[in-house]
Amino acid sequence: MKALVYNGPGQRSWRDVSDPVIEDPEDAIVRVDAVTICGTDLHILKGDVPTVDRGRVLGHEAVGTVLEVGDSVRGVTPGDRVLISCITACGRCAYCRAGRYGQCLGGGGWILGHLIDGTQAEQVRVPFADRSVHRLPAEVETESALLLADILPTAYEVGTLAGQVTPGDTVVIVGAGPIGLAALATCGLYSPAKLIVVEQAESRQKAALEHGADVALGAGDTVAAAVAELTGGLGADVAIEAVGVPETFELCTEVIRPGGRVANVGVHGAPATLHLEKLWIRDVTITTGLVDTSSTPRLLGMLAAGRLALPGLITHRFGLAEMQDAYDTFARPAETGALKVALFNEETLTT
Repeated sequence: MKALVYNGPGQRSWRDVSDPVIEDPEDAIVRVDAVTICGTDLHILKGDVPTVDRGRVLGHEAVGTVLEVGDSVRGVTPGDRVLISCITACGRCAYCRAGRYGQCLGGGGWILGHLIDGTQAEQVRVPFADRSVHRLPAEVETESALLLADILPTAYEVGTLAGQVTPGDTVVIVGAGPIGLAALATCGLYSPAKLIVVEQAESRQKAALEHGADVALGAGDTVAAAVAELTGGLGADVAIEAVGVPETFELCTEVIRPGGRVANVGVHGAPATLHLEKLWIRDVTITTGLVDTSSTPRLLGMLAAGRLALPGLITHRFGLAEMQDAYDTFARPAETGALKVALFNEETLTT
């Protein structure tokens, strides 16, 4: 089969690799019908995630059709249309029993496209299938489901829930890429008084305003001063970091009010300065986290019921064999206007 292979920092190839096979009775082999590229994949290609070995098939979010299951799999059968979660869960360790699947000690966590071959391929092996794939209701479209593999649960759990967004809050979201826009959508479920987005790219500012932001601040703004003015000098109740660079994290700590919460969602590849000399006296809570995807069934149910309005994140569509073009497009959002790209296999494209 064909797959997108990481060959070291700055190097990738779309090439032939061996088809996946059942290695454990809890495995499933899934044909990839639709897949996307994550900002984390770009971090891997930059060399920011040294735990990814050369030769690894990248990707950790997809929708597909089950082809084969191991003898111990009970939740899905061949022919089922499923969502492949970005997080794999053994279901038995102490963290899984607490719903903290991202910290799984039993061979799960974030492994797809990281520690084992991932989803940017024609087929993928998914360990612990009963807890790591979700059968899709007929009313949920493939393209919408794709956003629930990673983006929506990440923004919801690590941003909205960790930031404890409550009715009447002022929320500042730094970054209006896919995660930032997903955070915007999920924060909206809790009726904040004001949603402020900070983003340099004008196209993404526009997208944020179209999908619920009250204010979009950009390159020409003094952000901390603008937030103070918009909040009567108090600052934000919640600041969500959705980029993953030191400057944006530090900005979140500047715009937060005493007693506020900073929720870091971005994947960082370099150290950021924590100004405790300023923060220690202000009762500020800072959270970090890897998504657990414990919220995926709830989000999937809301989507099926028409209760979850997804922002228009997918801006570019490709065939699976156009993986290299999709990466080039996704990696240059300022030039291409890309938010999220989706790739479909031939059978999906023709149905």
